[in-house]
Order: sequence, then C-alpha cells, then structure tokens
Amino acid sequence: MHEAPQSGDARCPGVVLLHGIARTSASLAKLERALQGSGFTTLNIDYPSRREPIADIADDIHPAIARFAERDAPLHFVAHSMGGLVARAYIARHRPARLGRVVMLGTPNSGSEVADLLQGFSPYRAFYGPAGLELTTTPAAAPNVLPAIDYPVGVIAGNRFIDPVAGLLVLPKPNDGRVSVRSAMLPGMTDHVIVKASHTGLPRHPAAIEQTIAFLRDGRFRAASVT
Repeated sequence: MHEAPQSGDARCPGVVLLHGIARTSASLAKLERALQGSGFTTLNIDYPSRREPIADIADDIHPAIARFAERDAPLHFVAHSMGGLVARAYIARHRPARLGRVVMLGTPNSGSEVADLLQGFSPYRAFYGPAGLELTTTPAAAPNVLPAIDYPVGVIAGNRFIDPVAGLLVLPKPNDGRVSVRSAMLPGMTDHVIVKASHTGLPRHPAAIEQTIAFLRDGRFRAASVT
C-alpha cells in the first residue's frame, strides 16, 4: 500500500480519499486538488484493490488512516466505486472518533450486474481478484452484508455510459456503464444527486466535484437533480 503525503493544516477538516478497483490514487487527483483548494487536508491512499477481500483492505489501510485521524479535526471520507464499500467496511471495523461525512461516487451499494455476468469467467477472476467477486448482487456479496450506516452519507451517481453493451444490455437504466443509479443508492443515506457522467468520469466531473465539496461542508447537495 502506498500512502500519499498528507496535505493541509492540522486544524483543517481531513478527507480520506479511496479509489476504486483496479485504479490508483491518481484517479482522484483532480478531486483531491479541488478539496485542498476548498480548505480540506487530504490523505489519498493507494491500496491493493485486486489482491484482497474488502474487509482485509479495510484492515490494511487502518494504520495510515489512524495516524491521519490523530488530528484535532473532523475526518471525512470521499470514495469512488468500490472505494465506497471499503469506506463502509473501514468505518464498521475501525470507526474514527471524529468521523464526519462520507461521499460515495458510483459505489455499487447493491452490487453490479456487470460483476454478476463476468464472475464466472477466469480472466475476470484473475484480474479483479477476491474483491471483484464481492461486487455481485448476490445476497452473500460484500455490499449486502455490510452493516447499516448510522453516519451522514451523500451518494453521487452517474447516468452516462461509454460501454454500450453494459449500459444498454446488462445494467438497469439509468446507469454509468458499471453501476446503476438504483444500485448506487443506499438505505439511510442523507442525500443523493445524479450527474451526467460515466463511471470512470465521475471523480473528474466538475459537477460531481462541486457537489462533493458541498456535502462535506453543509451535509447536503446543492440540488437533488441531474446536473
């Protein structure tokens, strides 16, 4: 696991950024810069998203987050795709004392039908590893066995897709090409918003970035409508 340098003043609210499966911290660089420019200090972590189950990933990242959480300030989480499930698992296992708000971008909170379709293929299993098999919609999959949330969560979902096969034939509509809007929703969430972005484009989309900052600051998105 690679721990990115912390940025910002120790008195500023902290944000832990968690990327999705088969991605790196670089995929959240634009979002991270915007957070820093808005007065947040950040910890953008690379973790072994394809080598371990989600619960083990949560344990692996704990030492770095625990050090970051020693700051006398609220600790927020911003996560893309599977990173949202890692955040949920982490909070369930290692809840920070000053836990703030959580923003999930394109997180498959009820699993992904794309994973359902591909889980039987050996190239998928070899590439995406244990965590990839936990992204299905089956009752035993990780998203469906994580504890209910009891903290503020804002969900950002995309409704544009690049892959026409998944977007048109596999996933319920609307979807972002990997996760449906329906699956991104989470029982007990505080607020949600839909933006015109694909799954991989969500963390870089200006509206998604603006809405992320709004939720971290105010506990609400600016408008619960397509942006």
